[in-house]
Amino acid sequence: MSGRTRQPNGASSVYLGKDGSWHGRVTVGVKDDGSPDRRHVMRKTKAAATKAVRQLERERDDGRVKATGKGWTLGEWLTYWVENIAAPHVRENTLAGYRVAVNVHLIPGLGAHKLDRLQPEHLERLYAKMIANGSAPGTAHQAHRTLRTALGEAERRGRIVRNPAQLAKAPRLEEVEVEPYSVEEVQELLRVAGKRRLAARWAIALALGLRQGEVLGLMWTDVDFETGTMWVRRGRLRPKYAHGCDGSCERKAGYCPRRIQVRAETNDTKSRAGRRAVGLPAALVVLLEHHREEQAAERLTAGQLWRDSGYVFTTPVGEPVNPNTDYHHWKRLLAEAGLRDGRLHDARHTAATVLLLLGVPERAVMGLMGWSSSAMAARYQHITGAIRGDVADRVGGLIWGSPKAK
Repeated sequence: MSGRTRQPNGASSVYLGKDGSWHGRVTVGVKDDGSPDRRHVMRKTKAAATKAVRQLERERDDGRVKATGKGWTLGEWLTYWVENIAAPHVRENTLAGYRVAVNVHLIPGLGAHKLDRLQPEHLERLYAKMIANGSAPGTAHQAHRTLRTALGEAERRGRIVRNPAQLAKAPRLEEVEVEPYSVEEVQELLRVAGKRRLAARWAIALALGLRQGEVLGLMWTDVDFETGTMWVRRGRLRPKYAHGCDGSCERKAGYCPRRIQVRAETNDTKSRAGRRAVGLPAALVVLLEHHREEQAAERLTAGQLWRDSGYVFTTPVGEPVNPNTDYHHWKRLLAEAGLRDGRLHDARHTAATVLLLLGVPERAVMGLMGWSSSAMAARYQHITGAIRGDVADRVGGLIWGSPKAK
């Protein structure tokens, strides 16, 4: 005869079964079909069964009970997460980074593991293997951040009890100190840029610190010449193409003669702080007015080929500038000016450093640079002797002015 006593609906129970073992049942939630999700434990003694029931009740109350249903592999979960959870809610560039981390690194490296059996050590071994095989620490760190986000969602949905990426040691990143360009170097860059198309594009980057996408996404409607104000509202996205010939050209999609653009040209700035108004120095207003006249001349030359896109910076036929093309123009500009190689983002570091060293209040610098956190100021404030001396000599007329008399 069993020792089972009927309990009220939904209450936990412990009873002696006909098999001689002690059984416990605990209601932990509701299944997808609406029926109670009632879990079962079996032990040799009543005390052991009672202890297991109490443990399951604590896990239920703490939200740490794994959901019922199919046991996912990590690869299956990552595929579902990136395409169905992340894709509708994150920006294009963020999604592209997720997809690379998931499809190139995480699924090949860990995809066969059962989602609920993944351990922090599995992750740490993958990161070490990636770096040993030539991946940059930053790439391994991106894989870690992606996995932490994906597994965080799995934890919230009860697919796993605990997020192993929260426990795993992330790959170590050594922050590279960026050396800003000096004022003399900025002036030389602007002098050389003045001989080429789109000279104002580089003046905006070096003087105002706009990001590449923000500069290339500027429309003429964002510029008010009367008040000397520019509004930053959007960023230019890298083009993404699909074949328009079903792949018969046997080229990459970007080189297909009938390629189709499948990504929007621009996207809104990534944060509220990024949408901002920026005051224009008088010399930059003059450069932009001259650039507008040059663009009008190009429009006449292009004739029917001209696309009236409304962008401030365009190709000779009015198309928006490709960020990759813009990057190579920057590299050629540095070489022609005889300056050390540097990232395009270093122009932004230079502008931010100069503003901070000039004593512009941090909150004002945050507004000009589009930062949402004051911690960004510390990352950009490169205090170097050369910059400090340059600024001290040129407070009265930075970049376009004359050095202060000594």
